[in-house]
Amino acid sequence: MSEQLQYVTLGVADELFAAPVTKVQEILDMRPVARLPRAPDNLLGMIDVRGEGVPVLDLRLTLGMEPAADTENTRIVVLTINGADGLLTIGLRADRVFEVTVLDHEALDPPPPVSAGWGDQVIQGIGRRNGEFVTVLDLDRMLGSIPLPASRAA
Repeated sequence: MSEQLQYVTLGVADELFAAPVTKVQEILDMRPVARLPRAPDNLLGMIDVRGEGVPVLDLRLTLGMEPAADTENTRIVVLTINGADGLLTIGLRADRVFEVTVLDHEALDPPPPVSAGWGDQVIQGIGRRNGEFVTVLDLDRMLGSIPLPASRAA
């Protein structure tokens, strides 16, 4: 039996997204974020994770969605991604985190070809979980080129 890829499923607005579990270091309850002057709108600021300053991006704003207030379900998913200068540790604020799971089929469908280049930046592919569409995020391409404050590589 082949070992299936596992994903952490995230809720943002009414949408379901997934991140490969191999990229996830930990999932934190929402906590105070130190704001940074003149930061891009989607860069909420920095948090301390075991003595390391970790930048936190708002997934809603990164994906071009409307901002929303934190709730008791809001989480920060701490990820390790491949950035332009090597491995980076970054936090991603999501409305909620559901579970670690496998998708219904191992193979992902490609992003829809509705606009050239659009899906290439954020979507690794489209999967299904219990019959619902799940957008698997290409975290390296989506986040690896975002200018971040000076943070240490992972």
